[in-house]
Amino acid sequence: MNQRMNQATAVQDLSPEEVMEGLRRGRYLLVDVREAHEHQGERIEGALSHPLSCFDPAALPRKDGCEIVLHCGSGKRSALAVAKCLGAGYQVNRHLAGGILAWKARGLPTVSARQGS
Repeated sequence: MNQRMNQATAVQDLSPEEVMEGLRRGRYLLVDVREAHEHQGERIEGALSHPLSCFDPAALPRKDGCEIVLHCGSGKRSALAVAKCLGAGYQVNRHLAGGILAWKARGLPTVSARQGS
Protein backbone atom coordinates (compact mmCIF):
# COMPACT_ATOMS: atom_id res chain seq x y z
CA MET A 1 0.00 0.00 0.00
CA ASN A 2 1.46 3.40 -0.90
CA GLN A 3 1.80 6.40 1.42
CA ARG A 4 -1.14 8.23 -0.14
CA MET A 5 -3.45 5.27 0.50
CA ASN A 6 -2.21 5.03 4.10
CA GLN A 7 -3.07 8.68 4.71
CA ALA A 8 -6.53 8.26 3.15
CA THR A 9 -7.37 5.26 5.31
CA ALA A 10 -5.89 6.36 8.64
CA VAL A 11 -8.32 7.10 11.45
CA GLN A 12 -8.65 10.86 11.67
CA ASP A 13 -9.28 12.26 15.16
CA LEU A 14 -11.31 15.46 15.15
CA SER A 15 -11.59 17.79 18.13
CA PRO A 16 -15.00 18.83 19.44
CA GLU A 17 -14.37 22.30 18.03
CA GLU A 18 -13.54 20.92 14.57
CA VAL A 19 -16.72 18.84 14.58
CA MET A 20 -18.84 21.77 15.79
CA GLU A 21 -17.44 23.99 13.04
CA GLY A 22 -17.98 21.30 10.38
CA LEU A 23 -21.57 20.83 11.52
CA ARG A 24 -22.15 24.58 11.53
CA ARG A 25 -20.82 24.86 7.97
CA GLY A 26 -22.83 21.85 6.78
CA ARG A 27 -19.66 19.90 5.93
CA TYR A 28 -20.21 17.00 8.36
CA LEU A 29 -22.94 14.47 8.94
CA LEU A 30 -22.57 13.25 12.53
CA VAL A 31 -23.39 9.61 13.28
CA ASP A 32 -23.68 8.37 16.87
CA VAL A 33 -22.62 4.72 17.25
CA ARG A 34 -23.72 4.46 20.90
CA GLU A 35 -26.70 2.27 21.67
CA ALA A 36 -30.18 3.69 21.08
CA HIS A 37 -30.94 4.23 24.78
CA GLU A 38 -27.72 6.25 25.16
CA HIS A 39 -28.58 8.39 22.14
CA GLN A 40 -32.13 8.93 23.41
CA GLY A 41 -30.89 9.91 26.86
CA GLU A 42 -28.45 12.57 25.65
CA ARG A 43 -27.10 13.42 22.21
CA ILE A 44 -25.37 16.02 20.13
CA GLU A 45 -28.05 17.90 18.23
CA GLY A 46 -28.43 16.58 14.70
CA ALA A 47 -26.51 13.35 15.32
CA LEU A 48 -28.09 10.29 13.71
CA SER A 49 -28.22 7.00 15.62
CA HIS A 50 -26.51 3.90 14.13
CA PRO A 51 -25.56 1.65 17.08
CA LEU A 52 -22.31 -0.28 16.89
CA SER A 53 -24.11 -3.47 18.01
CA CYS A 54 -25.82 -3.66 14.63
CA PHE A 55 -23.51 -1.36 12.66
CA ASP A 56 -23.48 -1.79 8.90
CA PRO A 57 -21.30 0.65 6.93
CA ALA A 58 -23.54 0.15 3.88
CA ALA A 59 -26.51 1.49 5.87
CA LEU A 60 -24.86 4.79 6.79
CA PRO A 61 -26.83 7.81 5.61
CA ARG A 62 -25.48 9.88 2.77
CA LYS A 63 -25.86 13.60 2.28
CA ASP A 64 -24.40 15.35 -0.75
CA GLY A 65 -21.39 17.49 0.09
CA CYS A 66 -21.06 16.06 3.62
CA GLU A 67 -18.41 13.86 5.14
CA ILE A 68 -19.51 11.34 7.76
CA VAL A 69 -18.05 11.79 11.23
CA LEU A 70 -18.66 9.04 13.78
CA HIS A 71 -18.93 9.54 17.53
CA CYS A 72 -19.63 7.58 20.70
CA GLY A 73 -19.19 8.12 24.42
CA SER A 74 -15.40 8.30 24.66
CA GLY A 75 -14.03 7.57 21.19
CA LYS A 76 -13.43 3.82 21.52
CA ARG A 77 -16.58 2.57 19.76
CA SER A 78 -16.38 5.20 17.05
CA ALA A 79 -12.78 4.11 16.30
CA LEU A 80 -14.07 0.51 16.01
CA ALA A 81 -16.81 1.70 13.66
CA VAL A 82 -14.22 3.54 11.52
CA ALA A 83 -12.24 0.29 11.31
CA LYS A 84 -15.42 -1.55 10.19
CA CYS A 85 -16.03 1.08 7.51
CA LEU A 86 -12.48 0.95 6.20
CA GLY A 87 -12.47 -2.86 6.30
CA ALA A 88 -15.62 -2.90 4.19
CA GLY A 89 -14.13 -0.47 1.65
CA TYR A 90 -15.95 2.69 2.77
CA GLN A 91 -13.85 5.82 3.09
CA VAL A 92 -15.31 6.85 6.44
CA ASN A 93 -12.28 7.62 8.57
CA ARG A 94 -13.21 10.57 10.80
CA HIS A 95 -14.40 10.42 14.38
CA LEU A 96 -14.88 12.73 17.34
CA ALA A 97 -11.84 12.13 19.55
CA GLY A 98 -12.99 11.65 23.13
CA GLY A 99 -16.62 11.30 22.07
CA ILE A 100 -19.52 13.09 23.70
CA LEU A 101 -17.53 13.25 26.95
CA ALA A 102 -14.93 15.50 25.29
CA TRP A 103 -17.74 17.48 23.63
CA LYS A 104 -19.38 18.17 27.00
CA ALA A 105 -16.03 18.88 28.69
CA ARG A 106 -15.57 21.74 26.20
CA GLY A 107 -18.94 23.13 27.23
CA LEU A 108 -20.60 22.36 23.90
CA PRO A 109 -24.38 21.81 23.93
CA THR A 110 -26.24 18.52 24.01
CA VAL A 111 -29.92 17.62 23.92
CA SER A 112 -31.21 15.39 26.70
CA ALA A 113 -34.46 13.54 27.31
CA ARG A 114 -35.06 15.88 30.26
CA GLN A 115 -35.25 18.77 27.79
CA GLY A 116 -38.21 17.09 26.11
CA SER A 117 -36.53 16.34 22.82
